[in-house]
Amino acid sequence: MKRTARPITAAYLQNAAAFYLERYASSAEGLRRVLQRRVRKAQMLEAPVMENVEQAIEVVVQKFVTAGLLDDKSFAETKALSLHRRGASDRLTRQRLQAAGVAADTVDHAMASLDDELGGRAEKRELKAAARLAQRRRLGPHRTKDREDHRHRDLAALARAGFALAIARKVIDAADPEALAAALDEA
Repeated sequence: MKRTARPITAAYLQNAAAFYLERYASSAEGLRRVLQRRVRKAQMLEAPVMENVEQAIEVVVQKFVTAGLLDDKSFAETKALSLHRRGASDRLTRQRLQAAGVAADTVDHAMASLDDELGGRAEKRELKAAARLAQRRRLGPHRTKDREDHRHRDLAALARAGFALAIARKVIDAADPEALAAALDEA
C-alpha cells in the first residue's frame, strides 16, 4: 500500500511550523530545514507541492521571527548553557550551535553570555564542564576500579569531547572526587 502525503500549501507550512515549535526550541535555520525536509518527503511521495515553496518557507520563518517565537540569540544562549551543564566543551558547544544554523556572531555572543551567566573565566568554565562529563561518564576520579589501567582511555574520552589536554589531565589525575571539587573551587 502506497503512503500518501498531504499537499504542501502555505497553510500546511504554517501549521507544520507551529506544531514543530510547540515541541522543540529551534533557530530560524533549524525551522527552515525542518520545513524543507517535509517538502522533500512530500515530493518523494508524489504529493502536490505549491509553486514557489521556498519563498513560502521564508515567509513562514519570517512570520515566526517577527512574532518573537523564533529568536536565534536566546536559542543559542539557552542551548549553550544546557550543553555546558551536561559537560560539553566550548569547542563542542560552538560546533553544535553552528550545526543548528546559528550565525557565527550569535555563537560568539552566546559563549560570552556563558561567562556572564556562570560568573567565571573560560578556563574555569571548561574545567567545570570537563569535571561534569567525567562524573557523568565515570571517568578518572569517579572510576571505582582499574583507574590507572584506564587513564589513557579516560584522557582520550575527554579529548574527543573537545577538551584541551591540560584540562583533561587535571580532571583525570585528580586523586578523588573531593580533590577535584577542591581544584574547581581554587580555579
